[in-house]
Amino acid sequence: MTQTHTHASHPAIIKRLRRASGHFSSTIEMLAQGRECGDVAQQLQAVEKAIQHAKKALIQSHLDHCLEDLVGPLGVSQRHSLDEFREITRYL
Repeated sequence: MTQTHTHASHPAIIKRLRRASGHFSSTIEMLAQGRECGDVAQQLQAVEKAIQHAKKALIQSHLDHCLEDLVGPLGVSQRHSLDEFREITRYL
């Protein structure tokens, strides 16, 4: 039996990945139709960026979720280090 593991951010990530999937399908069709290589490469770049953004959002959400589970509720003054950690992970 598999345990479900979802975060509030998952629907937005799924939406982003579905959009990337549509763009990827279009890219395959462009290549099959003999479109210019530059156009195909540009579309592939967009697909790649969309997937990278989805991955980043997933990792960030997971880190946030795990950190909240680990430290529990904190007061505003105690959250500074945690907030700094979250901020720096955006550059991954």
